[in-house]
Amino acid sequence: MARQHRSSITKLWFFRVMLAIFVLSSVALLVFANWHTVKYMLRPIWDTPPRSFAFIPHYYAHNMSMRELCALHGWKLRKRPRRVFDAIIFNNELDLLEIRWREIDPYVTKFLLLESNGTFTGISKPLWFGVNRKPGGRFDFAEPKLVYSAIRTPRLPRGVRPYVNEAYQRDRMNELFRTAGIRAGDLLLMSDVDEIPSGHTVDLLRSCDGIPPVTHLQLRNFLYSFEFPTHKDRSDTGSWRSTAHVFEPRVTQYSHSRVTDTMLADAGWHCSFCFRTVADIAFKMRAYSHADRVTRPDFLREERIQDLICSGRDLFDMLPEEFNYRDLIGKMGSIPSSYSAVNLPLHLLRNVERFRYLLPGNCVRPRV
Repeated sequence: MARQHRSSITKLWFFRVMLAIFVLSSVALLVFANWHTVKYMLRPIWDTPPRSFAFIPHYYAHNMSMRELCALHGWKLRKRPRRVFDAIIFNNELDLLEIRWREIDPYVTKFLLLESNGTFTGISKPLWFGVNRKPGGRFDFAEPKLVYSAIRTPRLPRGVRPYVNEAYQRDRMNELFRTAGIRAGDLLLMSDVDEIPSGHTVDLLRSCDGIPPVTHLQLRNFLYSFEFPTHKDRSDTGSWRSTAHVFEPRVTQYSHSRVTDTMLADAGWHCSFCFRTVADIAFKMRAYSHADRVTRPDFLREERIQDLICSGRDLFDMLPEEFNYRDLIGKMGSIPSSYSAVNLPLHLLRNVERFRYLLPGNCVRPRV
């Protein structure tokens, strides 16, 4: 009887152990399959927010003189505006490039554009800007100011992260500075194509003495088009990676990361995944440095992408990157649509028929 009792206890413990192993294995597999979601859900516990920026209030109104605007910022009007160099690495954002260059063209001395035959993730691609660089074409207005370089980006070895190629391309941009003839004291803008500084911001920074030697530019965030603003309130820093530098030889280096605590408020627009076609969006998902967020093949399904564009939901099913649960919960779900097209890039509004997909109420995209 005692032996039978011990056998029953042994079987019971064996069952419990196997059940525990099954449950733990299932949980581990679930966490592994949804690692990004789990990590972002627990971010308020394991991570701390970055230090706050020191904001420079940004003053602007139509018909104010530059002397008045400089004075409002505590700066002085220069006798002659600085030369301005705009430096970008180009992938395939043809429409945004045109809108960007048209916005800042009146104030820019040189446009620096670096293009590669491969993406950060090592995917081969055409030199899209080179293909569209034609006499009388859409970018012909920029030719007198253009400093263009086409480079070859090596394929990534297995296991090497895309940031290696990204760093390589950004380092090559430093070489382009010398080719462009930039000098000490010139104003150098560093940002991605979809990070568009407003024209009056560039004019302000080139025209005033006393500006910070380096400042980040706070840009209003949008997703898919200017219908979905993600910059909701004062607690939201918005897009901050764009920078303006008073060039200093042997010191100023091309970067896309935090380089100072200073930031000029409300300095332009960041339109993320703002492409004309579903195919372009799918390509960007596979091409940029965060391509590891494509955790399932169906993420690239055309019908899914189109549905997300019109509903304002995240392409990667990711939670907001927040550091407290109030903001995380508050920003979950779809982005509310905006019906405002006020204070957007001038070239966009002057060419509505060409760029209508970037404006509210026009979310449907062609496949290619």
